[in-house]
Amino acid sequence: MDAVFDFPRVDFHAFGPEIVLVVVLGVLLLVDLVFEERARWASSTIAGIGLLAALVPVLTLAVAGDDRSMFGGAYVVDNFALVLKGLFLVAGYVTVLISTDYIGEGDYYEGEYYFMLLSSLLGMTVMASARDLLSIFVALELLSIPAYLLAGWRKRDLRGNEASLKYYLLGVFASAVMLYGMSLVFGVAGSTLLSRIGDAVSAGPRSAPVITVGIVFVVVGFAFKVSAVPFHTWAPDTYEGAPTPITAFLSVASKAAGFVALVQLVFIGFLGRDDVWAPMFWLLAALTMTVGNLIALRQTNLVRLLAYSSVAQAGFMLAPFAVAADIPAARGGTGGAIGSVVTYLLIYSAMNLGAFAVVMAVARKTRSGEISSYGGLFQYAPGLTVLMSIFLFALAGIPPLAGWYAKFVVFKSLLDAGTTAGIALAVVGVVNSVVALFYYASVAREMWMSPVPEGQDLAAVRVPPALGASLALCAAATLAIGVAPNLIARLGDVALFGTLP
Repeated sequence: MDAVFDFPRVDFHAFGPEIVLVVVLGVLLLVDLVFEERARWASSTIAGIGLLAALVPVLTLAVAGDDRSMFGGAYVVDNFALVLKGLFLVAGYVTVLISTDYIGEGDYYEGEYYFMLLSSLLGMTVMASARDLLSIFVALELLSIPAYLLAGWRKRDLRGNEASLKYYLLGVFASAVMLYGMSLVFGVAGSTLLSRIGDAVSAGPRSAPVITVGIVFVVVGFAFKVSAVPFHTWAPDTYEGAPTPITAFLSVASKAAGFVALVQLVFIGFLGRDDVWAPMFWLLAALTMTVGNLIALRQTNLVRLLAYSSVAQAGFMLAPFAVAADIPAARGGTGGAIGSVVTYLLIYSAMNLGAFAVVMAVARKTRSGEISSYGGLFQYAPGLTVLMSIFLFALAGIPPLAGWYAKFVVFKSLLDAGTTAGIALAVVGVVNSVVALFYYASVAREMWMSPVPEGQDLAAVRVPPALGASLALCAAATLAIGVAPNLIARLGDVALFGTLP
C-alpha cells in the first residue's frame, strides 16, 4: 500500500518578506565569497535595496487584508505581524544607512557585517509571526546569535570583546531560563501552540504551581532580552563597547523583538493567568523606569546615557502589561494595551535611531562620546545641534514632538484600567518623565550654552550622504508623528491579533 504524505500547505505570499531576506542573504554571501575585495563596497547597497524589497510583500499583504495561518496556527501573518515586520525592516534599513560610512568601503569584514545584520533581521520578522513556543525560540536564537557577534565586531578593542562576552553569557543564561519555563508550560498544556496553551491555562486551576513557575521563568527570560531591571546589567557595557550602529540596532530592533514575543506569549498564551504576570509587570515597569533614569543622571558618556535611557524607556513599554487585564472592553480591553505597546515601539524607534545617528555624526569629528565634547556644538554644527535637541526632547515626551504621544497612550492605558495599581504606576511614570527631562535637557544645555572645549577645531562637521539620509528620515518621522499622530495611532489600533479575546 502506497504511503500518503500530507505535506503542510505553504503560502509563499505570506512568507514573502522572509523569502526576500533569504535571497538577499544568498546574494551577499555570493558577492563576498566570489568577488572578494573588488565588490565589498557594494555590500551596503545590496543590503539596503534588499530591505526595501522585503517591504514590498509586507505592503501587498497589508493591501490583501486577510489573516493567513500556516502549520496548524504556529505561523500567522495578521495585522500585528505586518506592522512589526515593517518596523523591523525600516529600522534595519536606517541601521544600514548609518553603517555605510562607519564600516567603511573596502573593509575586509564588510560583507560578513551586513550578512549577520540581515540574518538577525530575518529572525525578527519570523518572531513577528511566531505563535508557537518552538517557532518563538528558533526566531529568538536566529536574531540573537548574529547580534552577539556584531556586538564584538571591533575584535581588537577590549571594550568590544567585553561587550560581546557579557551579551553572549547573559543572553545564553536568559535563553536557558526561558526554555525551562517553556518546558513547564508545555508539560501542563500538552501543546506548544500559544492558542492551545491559552485554553489550557484558562481552563486549569489558577493555583497550579507548575504553570505559575513556568510563566515566571518565561517572563524573566524575556525581561533579560528587553533589558528590564534587575536584568539589565548587560545593556550599558554592551551598548558602549559595541559599534555605534549596532548599539542603535540593539536598542531599537532587538528590544522591539523581545517585546513582540512578550506580547504574543502574555496576551495569547498566558492571558488567563493575569494574577501571575500582572504584578510581575507592575514591579518590572516601576523598577525599570526608575532605576534606568536615576543611573542615567550620573552618566558622563552620551552613549551610556542613551543606554540607561533605553532601559528607562523599556519601563514605559512594560507598563501597559501590568493593567491589560483590567482595562474595560468599552475602552479597548486587552487590545488597548497591545496598541499602546506597539505605538510606543514605533515612535521610540524613530527617536532613538535619530539620536544615535547624531552621536555618530559628531563622533566623526570629536572622536569622543563624552558629553563634555558636545560643548558649544551649536557654534560649528548648528544643524546637528537642532536635530539632537529634537530627538532628546522627543524622548523626554515634550510636545509637539512624537514622544508626547508615546507617553500619552501609555498613561491612557494605565488610567483606563481605573485600578489603584494603574493609577499608582501612572504616578511613577509621571515622576520618571520629569527626572528624564533633567538629563536630556542637560545634554541640550551643553550643546547650546557651554563653551567649546579647549583645542576643539571649529570646522564644520561633515555628514556623509547615507548618514544624512538616516537623520532626515528619523527627524521627519519624529516631527510628523508629534504634529499629526493619527497615522501612527491607526497602526497601533490595527496591530491586534486576529482572534483577540
